Amino acid sequence: MRIVFLGDIVGRKGREAVEEHLPPLRASLKPDFIIINGENAAAGFGITAKICDQLFDLGADVITLGNHAWDQKEALHLVEEEPRLIRPLNFPKGTPGKGVGLFEARNGQQVLVINAMGQLFMNMTDDPWLSIEAELANAPLGEVADAVVLDFHAEATSEKMAMGHFVDGKASLCVGTHTHVPTADYQILPGGTAYQTDAGACGSYDSVIGMDKEEPVNRFITKVNRARLEPASGPGTMCGTFVETDDKTGLATRVEPIRMGGRLTRALPEG
Repeated sequence: MRIVFLGDIVGRKGREAVEEHLPPLRASLKPDFIIINGENAAAGFGITAKICDQLFDLGADVITLGNHAWDQKEALHLVEEEPRLIRPLNFPKGTPGKGVGLFEARNGQQVLVINAMGQLFMNMTDDPWLSIEAELANAPLGEVADAVVLDFHAEATSEKMAMGHFVDGKASLCVGTHTHVPTADYQILPGGTAYQTDAGACGSYDSVIGMDKEEPVNRFITKVNRARLEPASGPGTMCGTFVETDDKTGLATRVEPIRMGGRLTRALPEG
């Protein structure tokens, strides 16, 4: 199976980058399944129904979220109505929506997608480790699920790397989101799980993690919030991760970065 995962979309420039570059990527790679993290897609804060529809029209099979899940209040209802939109699994009991789903890929196989949030330097959540372990046991890779993808939305690289080893051999891909910078450590772990600490963001990199750089720089220097954070307006880069899996085991046989457009060096997996 061929899986494309795209990192956090940040604002209009991120959406425009996906709109421009995902169609040719689909034509060249012919992925069976596409996952996009959309938690910053609406002006950098949350997601709306209109944006969800746009991303699904572009080919997304599942949209994941993160700590900005509820910044747009309509998302509280949207996540209940749209099963392809999932929020972090370890949000407190009673939170709207679900953090996991079993979805059918274009080739007819079943993909388990888990969205979870880290605890270090993040808002307080329930234990991600036990929650993820339970979901992996409910739909084992190679038995119930033909592929398993974990979007681990976390700040600390150590926590992300520890999670990769925790699910090694039980997931096809464990990929980090939230820090908006693509890391160079894409690899297949010893147990066969593809891993990357952060897929990077889809947005402008003439920025501070996707936001117009003036106000973040000001806040670091003066410690005073002078203006609202706004997504940067420079040309957007589409960043993500491409994984191929073994049809029998569901484990990864190939992992490569995706970077298209904008300022970053281009990285495009061969078809």
